[in-house]
Formats: sequence, structure tokens, C-alpha cells
Amino acid sequence: MTVEPFDVRKKCRGPQPDVRFNFIAGSLYDYYYGHLTAIIVITDLEALVDLTCPARAVVPSLDAEVLLVLAGTTMLLTGRQVHRLAEVGSQDGVRKVLLRLEEQGLVDVVEAGRANLYTLNRDHVAAPAILALVGLRGRLFERIREAICAWSVQPVAAAVFGSAARGDGGVQSDIDVFVVRPEEVPDDDLRWSNDVAALGTAIRRWSGNSASLIQATPAQVASMISRGEPIVESLRRDAVSLFGPNILTVTKVGK
Repeated sequence: MTVEPFDVRKKCRGPQPDVRFNFIAGSLYDYYYGHLTAIIVITDLEALVDLTCPARAVVPSLDAEVLLVLAGTTMLLTGRQVHRLAEVGSQDGVRKVLLRLEEQGLVDVVEAGRANLYTLNRDHVAAPAILALVGLRGRLFERIREAICAWSVQPVAAAVFGSAARGDGGVQSDIDVFVVRPEEVPDDDLRWSNDVAALGTAIRRWSGNSASLIQATPAQVASMISRGEPIVESLRRDAVSLFGPNILTVTKVGK
């Protein structure tokens, strides 16, 4: 597949968004033509967020995984259980992290026979920051939702899908957003184009990750479903709704 860049600044007469539209061309163009109207890919990345464990943005990798496990439960866990749930590093490495966090007061330790049980000290002054780091993915989605709600032309629906929605995206993963454009709004509507472009730029600023925004009308979504296009299964399986109804039900809007 080849990608032909289209510089939106040559088309728009209003404020010039710092973004380029990439339209799919070549062997897949006919397949997607009229269905996936445009894919916006924001490149030139800065600080990247690993959506599998967003805390890695500011915390060393293994420490972040251990904190993610402890922040996700109030149960007392053995070091072996923390290692199993973290699914990274060695058991000895996790033990050393837990000892260091205990010394810093971030982790409470309870002796149970020959075992030590660990839990996050939620009274620690750093605990709110840790919990906020663990919740970065949800906060990112909330920011996207707030931005869409402020658009001058409201979409029919919008959702995050793909690896970002599943929570298994890495630092090189795109933030995939599907937006349903009202039938009466042409794809070259300046207000719509500027809002979509601004969202793509904002997502990069908020997360450091590329933003891939796909837009289609309700009629185009219906056609995608009838054709059984691969993206439909991804939306059905992974989509996290941010605005309006479920993406795959917008074909019924107005009927």
C-alpha cells in the first residue's frame, strides 16, 4: 500500500492546521473508497505514552508495572503474586522493586508467616500521583471526548478503537479514533475539517502518540457493515464510545 500525502493547508482558507491528510491509495483504494473518508496521521512524535502502562512515561519500566498492579487492588499480595500479575521482569527484580518502594513508604508490608504481603500505601502523599498515572488512559479518553463536545459541527458518534481502546498499545501505537460525520456535512466543510485536524494535533500533544482519525457518514458505516470490512469487527470488539451512540448503530439514526 502506498500513501499519497494531501496538504490540507492548500485546501483550507481559514486558520492553517499543522497537519497533513494521508489518503489511502493504490491496491486498497477502491476497497476503502467512499467508506473510510480520510485517515489523519500525526507524525513527528515527542514524549510517547505506552497505553499498556501509561505510568512508564515518568516511572522506570518495572517500577511502573509493580505500581500498576498495586494501584489496581486493595488486596494484600505476595511478591510472587505481584510478579505474576505484572507479567514482566523476574521475580527477584519485582522483589527488589517492592523493597525499594517499602523503604520509600509507598508500599505497606504485612508479615504472614514466612511470606510478606504488599499493598499500596494510599495515605502516602505520592499515592494520588501514582493513581493519576495509572488512570492516564482514561483521562486521555476524557480529553478527547471534551474536545469533540466543543466542535462547531457535532458528529453523530465518535469512539476510540484498536490497541488504545484495548489497553495493549505500546509507545509506537496510534490512537485510533472513528468519527461519524453527519450526512448533511460535506467532507470538505471547513469547520469540520479544522475541528478534526485540531483534535489530531491535540491528541499528539496530550499523549505523544500518533493520532489516526477515520471519518465516515452513517450511510458509509452501513455500507462497511454490509461489505463485512475488517474495521467493522475491530469496532464491534474494541470500540470505546466517547460521543453519541454505538458507532455500529448510527445507520439507524434518523430512521
